Amino acid sequence: MIDIKFLRENPDAVKENIKKKFQDSKLELVDEVVTLDKESRQVQTRVDELRSKRNKISKEIGALMGQGKKEEAQKIKEEVKSIADELSGLEVRGEEVQARVKEIMMIIPNMIDDSVPIGKDDSENVEREIIGDPVVPAFEIPYHVDIMETFDGIDLDSARKVAGNGFYYLMGDIARLHSAVITYARDFMIDRGFTYCVPPFMIRSNVVTGVMSFNEMESMMYKIEGEDLYLIGTSEHSMIGKFIDTIIDEKTLPQNYTSYSPCFRKEKGAHGLEERGVYRIHQFEKQEMIVVCKPEESPMWFEKLYTNTVDLFRSLDIPVRVLECCSGDLADLKSKSVDVEAWSPRQQKYFEVGSCSNLTDAQSRRLKIRVDGEDGKYFPHTLNNTVVAPPRMLIAFLENNLNEDGSVDIPEVLQPYMGGKKRLVPNQ
Repeated sequence: MIDIKFLRENPDAVKENIKKKFQDSKLELVDEVVTLDKESRQVQTRVDELRSKRNKISKEIGALMGQGKKEEAQKIKEEVKSIADELSGLEVRGEEVQARVKEIMMIIPNMIDDSVPIGKDDSENVEREIIGDPVVPAFEIPYHVDIMETFDGIDLDSARKVAGNGFYYLMGDIARLHSAVITYARDFMIDRGFTYCVPPFMIRSNVVTGVMSFNEMESMMYKIEGEDLYLIGTSEHSMIGKFIDTIIDEKTLPQNYTSYSPCFRKEKGAHGLEERGVYRIHQFEKQEMIVVCKPEESPMWFEKLYTNTVDLFRSLDIPVRVLECCSGDLADLKSKSVDVEAWSPRQQKYFEVGSCSNLTDAQSRRLKIRVDGEDGKYFPHTLNNTVVAPPRMLIAFLENNLNEDGSVDIPEVLQPYMGGKKRLVPNQ
């Protein structure tokens, strides 16, 4: 959510930002906010005047009654009642206007960073860099489920019976590999100075609307029936929610966490769930990173965060590339974002395995997170990034570490988490 004062003083800039995001249907909302904001301030001015007047003349009633001037006192009482009636109507109108202004401000997208490329959708994202050599082996790489099945490592049929499409059973060495990657990612981030955290896996509706746009909420979140609770789609939701309605001592900034959680997503409106695969699913686990910092430090943290993901994937012998997300591919709260993509030798292309975002003060304004600094209170910037999210990440891992005989090499950094194993050998 952007600053209402900024919109009031720069409506054309806000409109231009909306155009850059190809959301022209929202342009009229800017004019509506400007009009309502003006009315709101006029209403408040009149309310203040009436309250002051009421307080002043109310004091006269007692004095007049004491002097026996009942008729004059009665006239003032009638005037006080008239003021009260007008106040009541103005207060109701003021609440209506403020509610509408808040509703619109929650819809108007955050201001994008000047460096963001302009484009309609993800097809116009811009490649930043490629790290590692994208090798295509001389032998054919099987589909990732077929690789897992040679280790008796996945059962989609049983999962489909139990929960439907978009779920899975991981077993044996593949399940162990899944857990090993998560645990390695945890320690990797701790070694980089992040505090480890396991957050709540459910959050209330006021946190949901604080951390994401309404469109994202509708397409992602599972609601718990009969409760004001939602299953989280990522631990970023509950980690940023941790600071709701708080004033943070500036001396404690930056606050940086790496959090583990299961994640639950409806994937409504997405490209579709796979019948035989674990790329797009309803349930998965993820290691995340979160930063709350001073506004002037967020660009530096943005670079650090996505670099952490790049470094982790390279330590597992997986080539990656970094894509700058264009304006039309940015969710409404994001000011700037990059996707980290892993190389798929089978498809001979890259696919997304993580996303790093700077939301500036959009989330902190919604959640009323403030910092008490030397020069007064202000809204901090919030950032988040995926460290690693298996089982999608397992696709990249298995394809890039597969040998022609069907075995899978375990990179040295992961071997301690796999009981010292250097290679996985298929059962079939």
